[in-house]
Amino acid sequence: MNDWPDGYGHGRGSQGSEPEGARVMRHVQRPVPPQQSPVHDDQQGQSSPYDSGYNTGQVYGSQSGRGRLPRQGGAQGQGGQDYGQGQGYGQDQGYGQGGQGPGGPPADPPGSQPYRQPPDWRRRIKIGSLVLVGTLLVVSVGTYFWADGKVKREVDLSKVIERPGEGDCTTYLIVGSDSREGMTSEEKKKLNTGSAAGKRTDSMMILADCSSGPVMVSLPRDSDVEIPSFKGSESGKLFPSKGQRVKLNAAYAMDGPELLVRTVEHNTGLRIDHYAEIGFAGFANVVDAIGGVELDIPKAFKDKKSGADFEAGKQTLDGEQALAFVRTRYAFAGSDLDRTKNQQKFLAALANQTATPGTILNPFKLYPTMGAGLDTVVVDKDMSLWDLSQMFFAMKGVTGGDGTSMNIPISGSRGGNLTWDKAKVKQLVEEIRKDRKITVSGN
Repeated sequence: MNDWPDGYGHGRGSQGSEPEGARVMRHVQRPVPPQQSPVHDDQQGQSSPYDSGYNTGQVYGSQSGRGRLPRQGGAQGQGGQDYGQGQGYGQDQGYGQGGQGPGGPPADPPGSQPYRQPPDWRRRIKIGSLVLVGTLLVVSVGTYFWADGKVKREVDLSKVIERPGEGDCTTYLIVGSDSREGMTSEEKKKLNTGSAAGKRTDSMMILADCSSGPVMVSLPRDSDVEIPSFKGSESGKLFPSKGQRVKLNAAYAMDGPELLVRTVEHNTGLRIDHYAEIGFAGFANVVDAIGGVELDIPKAFKDKKSGADFEAGKQTLDGEQALAFVRTRYAFAGSDLDRTKNQQKFLAALANQTATPGTILNPFKLYPTMGAGLDTVVVDKDMSLWDLSQMFFAMKGVTGGDGTSMNIPISGSRGGNLTWDKAKVKQLVEEIRKDRKITVSGN
């Protein structure tokens, strides 16, 4: 007996006692028969764990797939994730996106991190090296033009007449002048320079850069020399020789660097390739810029005129002390000869301590040092920064064991002036010109 009202049975509008048969539900898609399922390469020859379920998505808890890892991705199209016992929520429809079609890469497992390409260190190192080289190139070029613009090329050696022939070594005439240009009254007092107008040569030396070893020869300012014929540096007028004999530093006072070069060449027979001059202020500033120069002073001495007051032993000299050290002459019995030896010793120490990686590679030391020196150095018009650096390193090489440091050979004196030993001077000049090992000894 049917207790349902008429028209209400086991199906829509059914009046019978039996439930109505199965009917199509359009929102549910039927599974693809096993024989129509695409077979992957890895499934050929074996039964699929998804034959009893849907062929798409990931099936969790299916009877055929029980005990096996979930399958990622769909067999075709975009598969979803199916949940249920042997049936899903529609082909290519589910929760999330599965594979990307036949042959596409599998999706990342749930909860895993996405795959990232490891860094290419070789490429990064290559790019970094190129950037570093480019930066160093730009800095080097900028430094070169900055330094080149500071050099004062004021000496014209083309005005020097009747010059000796060129030799195998590159020769420099290095002059320390007593120029007080640009110094304030306080600086003159501090450095004990006095206030004399103009400028005179306080020290002179020949530096020969030879393959057999650098040679530094000091020329005492009291050397007895002959003033030869010369062409005026300003007037261009030719002045004939009168056989006048004077102290060497008088040549500079008469007509400047050009006449000094002419006089040195005439009395030695050695050609001077380049000229470099630095004043009091520049010398002291360079020493201060590198933090002082360490020097071993064998014997204590004092000199009121130069301001020198030194104890014996190793000590670091600042700019003021260094200038007093190289200018002192009255504290020594040998007068000018002892002073030139001190000048050589100090200049070699200065070059040795300046041309170090700690100075050259440190911009906080390099630029102040170059600025202090180049602001006051005066060179000939043909002298490049390369020539200037070669002169500096040759000066450093004097103390490297392969170099020679000496005074020009002296034979006696005339009227208070020091006379040169002509035979020894000729031999010394010949050895320098032909780049031979120096066998001559000086005073």
